[in-house]
Amino acid sequence: MTFMRRQLPIIIAFVLGVFTFIIFFIPSAASQEAGLTLDSWVAIISAFAMVLGINSILGQHIERVGKRRPGYGYSWVLILSFVAMTIAWIPWWRAPELGAPVTSYYPWGGLENTTGVFSWMFFNMMVPMQATVFSILAFYIASAAYRSFRAKSSQALVLLVAAVLVMLGRVPLGTSLTGWISPESTFAWLRLENITGWLLNVPNAAGFRGIVLGVGLGIIATSVRIIFGIEKTYMGGGD
Repeated sequence: MTFMRRQLPIIIAFVLGVFTFIIFFIPSAASQEAGLTLDSWVAIISAFAMVLGINSILGQHIERVGKRRPGYGYSWVLILSFVAMTIAWIPWWRAPELGAPVTSYYPWGGLENTTGVFSWMFFNMMVPMQATVFSILAFYIASAAYRSFRAKSSQALVLLVAAVLVMLGRVPLGTSLTGWISPESTFAWLRLENITGWLLNVPNAAGFRGIVLGVGLGIIATSVRIIFGIEKTYMGGGD
């Protein structure tokens, strides 16, 4: 049992990790075919992972409803919405005509029926709720920006000045402040839209690329730790 729970997952992770790393640098038809096969298996495993995730979240909300914990009404909304969307998406099977191949159709909705219940719930309930959530996030972003832009230090002052210049350079009112400077003149770089473009394309792009490089190095380090069995948290343990 210990071998199945500990050693075997590490062996599988090591073999597949090394194999994937090797075929990535081998430009041959066989390696490409092996890569496509691995991608198919990843999609299959991801589907099972999604099922486990659905089971986990439904189990938590069903338990909350059963024990009537605070906010269990929202759990009822989630459970009923999940059931309704699932039923509306499940396809039926039929043969339209005698001798014709069996085809799937969606009587209440699904991906193919754009006028069904599934599409109505998605575009008239899901999409507006997502827009509402993002609209609420805008207020949190504005509040965080207000706290961050307090010029308590030299770094905060630089951030404040750069943010004001970028915001002014992105709106017509701001660009009109320096619109009197001719684009062909020597001082054209003082126009707000040009300053904004430089801030976005030089310092901002450099910082973004540095973050991406750091994330990439972190991914490589974590992958190496998993391949060699140093990182074992994916097996459900902390060691």
